[in-house]
Amino acid sequence: MPVHTPNRPVCHHCAGFCVAVITTGGRHRDGSRVLLRVVCNTCQGTGRALPAALLRAGR
Repeated sequence: MPVHTPNRPVCHHCAGFCVAVITTGGRHRDGSRVLLRVVCNTCQGTGRALPAALLRAGR
């Protein structure tokens, strides 16, 4: 049975993958890796784009 989900506008800069985790190659004392989280500047980590009507504000 198909599942119908509402279409949400996806950010065209990150294609919905709004957070990337990058390893630096180093390790913590407990052996886990040192990671950097990079968030999409356009959608601020939400993965969704705002409609153009909401972006236009003012006169």
